[in-house]
Amino acid sequence: MSSHHVVREKQEPALIIANGEACSEDLLGQLLEWSPTVIVLDGALERVLDLGIKVDVILGDFDTRNPEELKIQQYPVKVVHTPDQEYPDLEKAIHYLIQEEYPAANIIWATGRRADHTMTNISILCRYANKISLKIIDDYSCIFPILPRPHVFKKWYKKGTNISLMPLGTTTGITTENLMYNLHEGTLQLGYRNGSSNKVLEDGMVSVDFSEGDLLIMECND
Repeated sequence: MSSHHVVREKQEPALIIANGEACSEDLLGQLLEWSPTVIVLDGALERVLDLGIKVDVILGDFDTRNPEELKIQQYPVKVVHTPDQEYPDLEKAIHYLIQEEYPAANIIWATGRRADHTMTNISILCRYANKISLKIIDDYSCIFPILPRPHVFKKWYKKGTNISLMPLGTTTGITTENLMYNLHEGTLQLGYRNGSSNKVLEDGMVSVDFSEGDLLIMECND
């Protein structure tokens, strides 16, 4: 599982490995194959190194590991020291990718384990939706934000695919097509009215747009 440089840098999404529950080896392998840049948060570093993964960027405060040793062990590797405690490490990794002008990133090991970390990681996505395309992926779901009007999300899905629309706060003016339970200028509010466990009505395009707020799409499988 050491080789992942099969595409040119920034041609495909970067891969951020966070410090939550590990995904399956199959999913990890698939994402590594298509990720020209692999970034590891230092909290997950030992687990990643134990898997024999070659990484490109290691990011964190390195309070328990000498970064100079890492430069030798993982050569060539970029070590980014981020001691600022104002932002969690995942958000620092997103800042790094935006600064380096990456257009997209997939994020794994960002769910499971501590619930506060999971909620924080998911809530971060909408904050950067207009700067970089981000997806949190695990063995059961793919989570990503969409932008409000004039943008319209459109994607082809197979009939019966589980789709959840999850607002962060209150999201208004939601209109959907080709879902079992469609909305027309509807409102969703986290904790009061969520759009969970919807399904694609027929093979074909699903469209979602909204006027105000933050909205996540969760493509789920059992």
